[in-house]
Amino acid sequence: MQGNDMTRIERLKAFIERNPLDSFSRHALAMEYIKLGDDEAASVELQTLLTGDPVYVGSYYHLGKLLERSGDMATAAETYRRGILVAEQSGDRHAAGELRAALLNCED
Repeated sequence: MQGNDMTRIERLKAFIERNPLDSFSRHALAMEYIKLGDDEAASVELQTLLTGDPVYVGSYYHLGKLLERSGDMATAAETYRRGILVAEQSGDRHAAGELRAALLNCED
């Protein structure tokens, strides 16, 4: 693990420890884990985030991709579907479109 990556991870973990409901920091932590190739840790962070903040629409796409990489296509598709509903309810057409495209690719 590179020094700067570890520093970012440690900093994000400290933010989350002080405020466990900080969705932005939790999402950022998951992205750091993805960059490092730690899909399991990233998946845990994204699942935790979406359990506590189910309207954090950006995390559905990334969690779905992690699930696809692990071979769990059914759960990935369900994750995309949930994300599409959230995006549509919040009026985020761009995110809904990205999630629809990911769902189509997942179901092929």
